[in-house]
Amino acid sequence: MLESAYEECLGHEFTERGILFRRQVMMPVVYKNIKLRDAYRLDFLIQDQLILELKATDRKQEVHEAQLLTYLRLSGLKKGLLINFQVPMLKLGIRRFIM
Repeated sequence: MLESAYEECLGHEFTERGILFRRQVMMPVVYKNIKLRDAYRLDFLIQDQLILELKATDRKQEVHEAQLLTYLRLSGLKKGLLINFQVPMLKLGIRRFIM
């Protein structure tokens, strides 16, 4: 499946369980005193505390980790999960980040 399909399903599961979340959250960046509103987009922001980045790729890529670390630094949040659904067992595709 595509990342967008996993995102839809996960959003549905969060809703059913009463977990507060926002999808496709725009994160601004300030560059030379100019606020770029749509510079980054988080897949999920869970209870305004956890960034959740979804992937569906055959192999782990360092760029995905760097992406999540950038989101954490820019947002000031401390916790993030990188979840790759393209693995034999889901637990093998989950990577936790704490700043």
